[in-house]
Amino acid sequence: MAVIRSVIRGVGAYLPKRILTNAELAKTVDTTDEWIVERTGIRARHIAADGEYTSDLGAHAARQALVRAGIDPVEIDLVICATATPDRTFPATAVRIQNMLGVTKGAAFDVQAVCSGFVYAMATADAFLRTGQFKRAIVIGAETFSRILDWEDRTTCVLFGDGAGAVVLEAQPQTGGRNDRGILSTTIRSDGRYEDLLYVDGGPSTTKTVGHLRMNGREVFRHAVQKISGVIEETLVTTGYAANEIDLFVPHQANKRILDGIAKKLGIPENRIVVTLAEHGNTSAASIPLALNHAFERHLLGEGKLVLMESMGGGFTWGAVLARW
Repeated sequence: MAVIRSVIRGVGAYLPKRILTNAELAKTVDTTDEWIVERTGIRARHIAADGEYTSDLGAHAARQALVRAGIDPVEIDLVICATATPDRTFPATAVRIQNMLGVTKGAAFDVQAVCSGFVYAMATADAFLRTGQFKRAIVIGAETFSRILDWEDRTTCVLFGDGAGAVVLEAQPQTGGRNDRGILSTTIRSDGRYEDLLYVDGGPSTTKTVGHLRMNGREVFRHAVQKISGVIEETLVTTGYAANEIDLFVPHQANKRILDGIAKKLGIPENRIVVTLAEHGNTSAASIPLALNHAFERHLLGEGKLVLMESMGGGFTWGAVLARW
């Protein structure tokens, strides 16, 4: 039976020019390159310039994705930006990006699920496309986490970086069979009981300030492997695929030990895992599309490849997307 799938037409990315290495951080924070690499796998991260906003990063990534997709911005009727670091409290950063791209129809809005934002945004766009409300969407993950870090807290400031990635989705008819292209399954979850383990200690309604990121790293790590593995297993059961059929595993880039733990638990070979953590750090909602772009530029995303994406973020929120390129 014919079905509508959200097919990925193009991918793009943008990283700010400034690179902050572990060695540079060690000059201002009580840490070392060895300490950071051993515990996280991170060696450097990109930092947005003064006057360079989340919308700027997102628009750069979106333009590249549109060019690669061969789609004019006027053909886009849905813009979703996943971000926890918006330009302003309102309007949505997606609306600013919509204007920067020259998209003049449809809708634009933000999705806030922290590091799970891109997975949530993909699930949202897929639902709209499959039901026929929109035809073509651009889904963006864009963050300037450097603006909410406490640069004196060595347990958090060494982890995060800035960047953006984007994909263009198009509703296309497929056969409904096992070899369909496009998004095959999305699974999103949350559990607010754990909100105090990873949060920002500010906001318009509470402190009237932006605040800084705070994290209980030990507890986050403990929950991450279990929850992410669980949602991936659920996704595989739902679609009828086995872990060994996954051509490319594109995880949220949070911590190398978490990635290794999930891969080991699911039996995914190391050569099928896309890892950009060393060069990018944790870019929150931008990390999956940045990793997708990394894979694309290295010719790892040929047509027909089965791609599994997953993430977990503050809230807790977590989820997975299974798609055929």
